[in-house]
Amino acid sequence: MPDVTVSIGGREFQVACQAGEEHFLQAAAAMLNAEADPLVQQMGRLPESRMLLMSGLMLADKTAALEDENRQLKERLTVLQARPAAQVEKVEVPVIPPQVFETMAEIAARAEALADRIEERAQG
Repeated sequence: MPDVTVSIGGREFQVACQAGEEHFLQAAAAMLNAEADPLVQQMGRLPESRMLLMSGLMLADKTAALEDENRQLKERLTVLQARPAAQVEKVEVPVIPPQVFETMAEIAARAEALADRIEERAQG
């Protein structure tokens, strides 16, 4: 079992953990330290047990709030999933307006007439 040194509230602690779990222990210690550091800065030197207790309680409070939010979101998701699926209305929107086709046909007819006149002049 590896021993890991963690720093919490400016104090170092040796903690044993399972092999391969070191990074989880470091992450957990960092979370606890994030709660302990402000306590130590505000209150000065605290007894180790009090600092750890207060830091743990603050972390537990945040965890409880997140669990409550998670529960509410799951309930909301359940309600939303229970709703019948909205009927999708198919709406077709022409990409090219019909007037464009009419205009293009008119331009093509004029171009053909112009080409015919040019051919007649070229031959005559």
